[in-house]
Amino acid sequence: MKIIAVGKNYRDHAIEFDGSNEKPAVPLIFMKPDSAIIKNGKHFYVPDFLGQIDYEAEIVVRINKLGKSIPARFAHRYYDAITVGIDFTARDWQRRLIAAGEPWDMSKGFDGSAVLGDFRPIEGYDINNVDFSLTINDEVVQRGNTSQMFFAVDEIIAYVSRFCTLKTGDLIFTGTPAGAGPATIGTHLKGYIGDDKVLDFHVR
Repeated sequence: MKIIAVGKNYRDHAIEFDGSNEKPAVPLIFMKPDSAIIKNGKHFYVPDFLGQIDYEAEIVVRINKLGKSIPARFAHRYYDAITVGIDFTARDWQRRLIAAGEPWDMSKGFDGSAVLGDFRPIEGYDINNVDFSLTINDEVVQRGNTSQMFFAVDEIIAYVSRFCTLKTGDLIFTGTPAGAGPATIGTHLKGYIGDDKVLDFHVR
């Protein structure tokens, strides 16, 4: 199982990240190891050696069949569920690596950096119009809709599957809207699809 993620896939987050507001020519893809996953409401423990850790709430898509070089028009056949996840990012490390012109995978791929909520069947959702949000201590800090993405889910699947075979159980983190910020020890995070709470955990 692999975790595929998309960077700067929402214009408002791209602007707050580095000031860019133009749609890229292709999706910005990075990956996380399976040891990054936290699920079932388990706590996230802030690593003490990575500096500032930022939360990024995202819609996560679960792949349900094997596929290679999937046309975008058929991509909807290759996933069966969605949830809200958190892409935790070691921001200090990421900025340092970017400034040095080096890959920044380690700032995204450390253990525990991919928190998953409970999955919901895709039936009943329009994947191109899914509202989601993140609260911290019951205050909304991020709110987005998949219609705001530069690259829609089906486009992401078509692009990624040109390079690597997608397998059952693979996960795609589809990008975060504006509002990403530092994770603070002692806070309580909840993620929602619409009004449905799918994610609930604490930062320790």
